[in-house]
Amino acid sequence: MTTTAATTASPATAAEVQTRTVRRRRPTGQVWGKALLYVVLIIGALMIVLPLLWIFLTSFKTDADAIDNPASPFPNPFSISAYETLTNGQQPILTWFLNSLAAGALQTVIILITASMGAYALARLEFPGKKIVFGAIVLTLFVPPVIFLIPNYLLVQDFGWLDTIWAITIPGAAGAFGIFFLRQFFINLPPEIEEAARLDGAGDIRIFAQIILPLSRPAIATLAVLSFLSNWNDFLWPVYVLLSPEHQTLQPGLAVLQGAYSTHYAIVMAGAVVASVPVLILFTLAQRHIVESVAASGLKG
Repeated sequence: MTTTAATTASPATAAEVQTRTVRRRRPTGQVWGKALLYVVLIIGALMIVLPLLWIFLTSFKTDADAIDNPASPFPNPFSISAYETLTNGQQPILTWFLNSLAAGALQTVIILITASMGAYALARLEFPGKKIVFGAIVLTLFVPPVIFLIPNYLLVQDFGWLDTIWAITIPGAAGAFGIFFLRQFFINLPPEIEEAARLDGAGDIRIFAQIILPLSRPAIATLAVLSFLSNWNDFLWPVYVLLSPEHQTLQPGLAVLQGAYSTHYAIVMAGAVVASVPVLILFTLAQRHIVESVAASGLKG
C-alpha cells in the first residue's frame, strides 16, 4: 500500500518540481525588464501627482508662507484664508464656476449628437463624394484653432450671441475631432449585427439609435470627457466673446485673481483646486469606459 501511495503522489510531485524549476530558470533579463518598467511607471506617476499635491498644499498657506524661500511643501501655519477670499463675494467665483459647468455640459451634448450622426453617415452609409467629405473634415484638424478666432467672432457677432452661453458652446461644437474619433470606432464594429437588424426590418435610424450607440458607449464616454475638458479649460475664446463679469467662465475669471504688480499664490492655487474638482469627478466616473475604449481600439488595430 505504501508503494501505491507513492506512485499516486509522484505525478503531482513531479509537476511541482517542474514548476519550481521553471521559476528558478526564469531569464534574469526578464526580471530586470519588469523591475525597470515598474521604476519608470512610479517615476511617471510621481511626476504627475507631486505637482498636483504641491498645488493642493499651497492653497492652504498664507501669502507669506507661499513665497517663503526656501519653500516648504507643507503649510506653516495651516490656513484656509485663500478659500475664504474666493467665497467672500468680492469676485463671483461661484457664478463663474456654474457658467463653466453649464457651457461644458451644453457643448458636450451638442458634440455627441452632431459627431455621432456625422460619424455614422461617414462610416456606414454610402453617398457620392463620401471620401472627399471625410478628407475635408480631417484636413481641418491640421489647421491651428487660433486661425478660426476672427471668423468665429464675426459669426457670433452676426447671430447676436456675444456675451451669451451660445458664444462659448456653438463654435467649439463644430470641431472635426469628434466625427473622426467616432467614425474610426464605428468602422470597427462588426457589420453582421446591422445586417441581421436590416433583415428584421430595422432602418438606419433605428440601427443607429438601438445598436450602434449602445455598442459605442466607451467611445462616446471618452469623447464626452475630452469635449468637456476642452470647453472647461478654454481661456482665450471666452475672453473675446464674454463681456460681462457675471457671464465670464472660471478659467479667464481666475486670471483676475493675479494682481498687476503682485500675485497671491495661495489664492491662485485655491482657484486651481476648485477648477480641478469637476475634472477629477468626471474622469473618475468615466474611467472604466475610457479604459474599455482604449482597449477596444488596441485590440481592433
